[in-house]
Amino acid sequence: MYTRITRSGDRHYLQLVESYRTDAGAVRQRVVANFGRLDKLEPKHLDPLIGGLNRALGRAPTIAQTVEYDSAKAFGDVYALHELWQDLGLGQAIRRALRSSRRHFDAEALVRAMVFNRLCAPDSKLGCLEWLETVAMPGMPEAVTHDQLLRAMDALMDRAEAVEGCVAKQLRPMLDQQVSVMFYDLTTVRIHGHGDVPGDVRAYGMSKDTGGIARQFVLGVVQSADGLPLMHTVHAGNVAETRTLERMLREVLARFPIERVILVADRGLLSLDNVADLTELAATSARKLQFILAAPARRYAELGGTLEGMDFTDGLAEGRFAGHRLVVAHDPDRAAEQAARRRARITELEEFTEKLVGKLDAQDEGVSERGRRATDRGAYSRFQRAVADAELTRFIKADYHAERFSYSIDEEALERAEVFDGKLVLLTNVPDFSAEEIVTRYKSLADIERGFRVLKSDLEIAPVYHRLPDRIRAHALICFLALVLYRVMRMRLKANGSSTSPKTALELLARIQKHRATIGEHVYTGTSKTTKEQLDLFGALELPKP
Repeated sequence: MYTRITRSGDRHYLQLVESYRTDAGAVRQRVVANFGRLDKLEPKHLDPLIGGLNRALGRAPTIAQTVEYDSAKAFGDVYALHELWQDLGLGQAIRRALRSSRRHFDAEALVRAMVFNRLCAPDSKLGCLEWLETVAMPGMPEAVTHDQLLRAMDALMDRAEAVEGCVAKQLRPMLDQQVSVMFYDLTTVRIHGHGDVPGDVRAYGMSKDTGGIARQFVLGVVQSADGLPLMHTVHAGNVAETRTLERMLREVLARFPIERVILVADRGLLSLDNVADLTELAATSARKLQFILAAPARRYAELGGTLEGMDFTDGLAEGRFAGHRLVVAHDPDRAAEQAARRRARITELEEFTEKLVGKLDAQDEGVSERGRRATDRGAYSRFQRAVADAELTRFIKADYHAERFSYSIDEEALERAEVFDGKLVLLTNVPDFSAEEIVTRYKSLADIERGFRVLKSDLEIAPVYHRLPDRIRAHALICFLALVLYRVMRMRLKANGSSTSPKTALELLARIQKHRATIGEHVYTGTSKTTKEQLDLFGALELPKP
């Protein structure tokens, strides 16, 4: 049997027709039932018939109702992050650290949501709530409030040591327990807000982003040689970098039971006091503590005589300073480039001062130009600003005691500066690394700078609008956890031959969506079909496909 629509004039009719075979073998059709005109038929007339047929066949009843589709929600990116979070053991570790019978919400789930938000669509905590409405994140409560997010941050700080200890424990298996090279560096994070609170970490200091004075806090990150972030520290925005080193090392030794730790740090962290403290700490520790530190430019004057007496072989030389190995790498091309650039800036200043002097001389001869009258004091002021902007105050000095505007160039200071052009000076107490390996290890420190760029661009750690010190520290911890996931993704993608960046991978996986449709009282859900590219990404990340 089947249905047939017939036409009579302008009208259409619905019929139920069956086919039969005559005695002669011919196939004929006959009308079993007429349902009437199509334009007069309503669903209620046919639903009983359709429902009866479905019941006879054992099928679900079909009810002619409106199909309502909910907005599709991104699923693939948060699913991958959730699987990675569980695979690293972070979910269980943080849930155990935050366990409390007084808390009536899932703090681990909310922390996880804020961490994933930094990776997928970094925004404020209010923005995080809006983002949660657009994703289908596994294991999330049905309703989340802004107050709950803030309380979850407070819970993080209430149990900060336990949380950071649990995270460190989960990261230990990824480290070599015999020898581990660790990199340490600091950056500044811009912060908004006025007023002061007790224990405030917001302070005015020199910004590493702009080079000017800004209200900020200082973030330190310790990273393994493979690029895995291990721990972080938060300091006031005006802290001296050299004062952060010893505290960080003691925390590293407490959290990671590695027999031999080799610390690699940048120029701003070296001082003679630091070297003495590190030497003492290495002597008192049951484990072996060694370091590779770059000597800052401001300390080069103390090393001048040492460097001048060095013999370079293949661009490398060794000596002794402050009782430790001094390894110096020299790049002649870079040295020539730095010297030429400095001389070019001096030439530009000389041309600028000639114009100043020419204007003053012309005025003395009675020839004046339009505008304000030039003075020697004004010339000195403009000259000093130009010298400071060109960073040449060590080499060019104005003569303030002369009757007329004049200056001098310190050629000896220029020659001393050229001694250090193209040179990288490293202080270390590692005895068994060659000079070349010492330099290579130090240059790997650039990877931690890339991590800072990820924090500030992809994860958007700044600007920070929190006011309370614990909320600021909680925000830093959330961003640090996001950086851990980002770097583990990068390590797995690279190890499995994928050139896709973590950011691009998450964008591609976000195209896998969860769909939800409602028909009457019935709700139907489904996941969009995955492409080969997306399946390959799950394979490279060593995660199960959804």
